[in-house]
Amino acid sequence: MEPKFTASEMMEFLDQVFPQVRDDFAIDHLDGETVTMRMKIDERHLRPGGTVSGPSMFALADVAAYVATMAPIGPEALAVTTNISMDFMRKPEGGRDLIARGTLLKLGKALSVTDVLIYSDGVEKPVARATLTYSIPPAR
Repeated sequence: MEPKFTASEMMEFLDQVFPQVRDDFAIDHLDGETVTMRMKIDERHLRPGGTVSGPSMFALADVAAYVATMAPIGPEALAVTTNISMDFMRKPEGGRDLIARGTLLKLGKALSVTDVLIYSDGVEKPVARATLTYSIPPAR
């Protein structure tokens, strides 16, 4: 599928609809079926022991699935997560950004399904895996 956004256009869209996380994420790659996103990890993302918190990894997976869904359909700020299943598999490497690699598995008129693998930057094995379903509002 041909994307309706470039990576920079998508970042502008995210800045408009989710300004509260403006500086947390960057898009390294975007096409109509896959996305690679970076979460810029700083002190507020860490939990005791210096590992990245589960809610931070959840946020990265959720934003990656949202971007994967928006890329082929265009701007739809009111698309919402309807389901997520997430496995935390190993401790993220401290002091490293997290990288999400999302693949859009299904895009229908009402739902999308995306698989997301999360890695510590520069580390081969994933730290988490998530499958997310998004509800796409009907065209008005």
